[in-house]
Amino acid sequence: MLFILISWLYVVFTTVNFGVVCNKILGLKNKNLVITSFLGLFTITILASIWAFFGRINFEFHSVLLLCNGFLFFKNKAKISESYKSWWGNMVTLSPGLKFFLTFTTLLILAQCSLLPYVIDNESYYIQTIKWFNEYGFVKGLANLHLYLGQASGWHVTQSVFNFSFLYADFNDLSGYCLFLGMLFSVEKVEKYTENMNLNYLLVGVFPLASIYFFQFISAPSPDIPIYVLTFVILFYFLENFKNCSSEKFNLIVILVLFILYIKSTSVVLASLPLLLLIQNLKVLSKKLILPGAVALLILVLFISKNMIISGSVLFPSKLFASFTTDYSIPKIIESNYYDNIKYFGYQVTPKQFRAMTINEMLQHWVSMPKINGIFNKISVLILLISPVFIYKFQNKKAMWLLYALMLLQLILLLATSPQYRFFMNFMLFFGFFCLICIIKNKKWTQSLLVIGLLPIVFLLFTPISFRVFTNNKFMLENNIFSVKMLIKPQPNTKMNTDFEVIELGNLKYHSPLENEFFFGTGNGNLPCVNKSQVEYYRKNFDLIPQMRTKELKDGFYSKKTATDD
Repeated sequence: MLFILISWLYVVFTTVNFGVVCNKILGLKNKNLVITSFLGLFTITILASIWAFFGRINFEFHSVLLLCNGFLFFKNKAKISESYKSWWGNMVTLSPGLKFFLTFTTLLILAQCSLLPYVIDNESYYIQTIKWFNEYGFVKGLANLHLYLGQASGWHVTQSVFNFSFLYADFNDLSGYCLFLGMLFSVEKVEKYTENMNLNYLLVGVFPLASIYFFQFISAPSPDIPIYVLTFVILFYFLENFKNCSSEKFNLIVILVLFILYIKSTSVVLASLPLLLLIQNLKVLSKKLILPGAVALLILVLFISKNMIISGSVLFPSKLFASFTTDYSIPKIIESNYYDNIKYFGYQVTPKQFRAMTINEMLQHWVSMPKINGIFNKISVLILLISPVFIYKFQNKKAMWLLYALMLLQLILLLATSPQYRFFMNFMLFFGFFCLICIIKNKKWTQSLLVIGLLPIVFLLFTPISFRVFTNNKFMLENNIFSVKMLIKPQPNTKMNTDFEVIELGNLKYHSPLENEFFFGTGNGNLPCVNKSQVEYYRKNFDLIPQMRTKELKDGFYSKKTATDD
């Protein structure tokens, strides 16, 4: 916990410094420390992404970052000090109940971040993606080595900056810091709700009620956490500024939406929010679009360039843009197969079953899935059905109806591509909490619910529990228990406790886990690392194997066709 806390203090210092500069460049009048820190994360992610095209995100990058930190702090000392003072003033005026909640929640977040990660994607590609960024930056054709590496998120670029790999091996906790920022933002809004009785403030204020769900992701650099947090922040500003949006607030919403899209392209429907604001406030905003437009263009170029380098595809995985290829592009037959398998996995059916199903049968099957998937799918349908009733009765406004329409669009897109509930959870939570606050509007009741909501987390942190009734995922069958030794150092950043064997295949020598726990599993193996089961699968079924483009790992990989009788 102590090591993580120290690293977070540096993250706060750095992101606030860069956030204040971002504020100034974009002409924002933001005084909220949480938003300033997010703007800093966004700025540093852009800088690190540009750096990664030319070199590794390691000691060299941090040397430059440290120099910039010092320069920016002394150059903008007054503004930075003002941000801290404003935040501290808000903290001092919090009610005793909220002060206790925020303090206790922060300790619980640090404790959870000290545990072994739950997320299975951490073992397949989170760790490996970040290691590649730390050691080589963006590598051409990296997805030819391990298909999941093509899904490299902007959030993994951010984590590669703040995991300080040259100092310590087990920092993996930026999602925990992001959740902490979400808690800060929510608590401030709950306090202000007493003064203005604005339901939008209470809606954001109850965000921590989902902590029992969020805590399962924060010990790994899961892109889902920043999506959940930033969605609530963005939708709050959207509702507050829909009818009368200044250019400053519009620019802020644009930046936060762009950050989300760079983190996870499955949140593409949120790109509609700036367009809706622009249409609603066209006279005010139309003359000041050059700056947000330039930033949007920069992010688009970075996103496409990153994808083209790592996977050789404009959008991965996708069946679009097939004409845009390079000599190291993932073979289209593999990308297409992977794209289809994502749908089959989301519906938990075989390709034959999927092709035989009608749309109605597919939806019925999706709703009736067993265990945790079926539970959340049913909740999603319930929220879709009851939300219009609550909107009509309690907040019958155009802005809220537009958000409901976006929720429907998000679900339709996911059902057509990858119907996994966690990709829809941001809207599910937002409208689920909206229905809740329409019933419970009292601040004291809200504070009591927030505190009561921490009890299951405390129980899970200190009591062993079996989750077999909810999941078959072996990495989530049992919870990890906090112990005193974690007060100083966190546990390792992987649950895979295995040695690795070195396998030679053509001009490639790669590390593969000896204990083959799952098909895409790699854990924290040395680079290059890929599961031999995956390599054999693509060799036998597609006559393709990964090979190095040159004798140097930094030059990347390509897929080589093998003899059919091999």
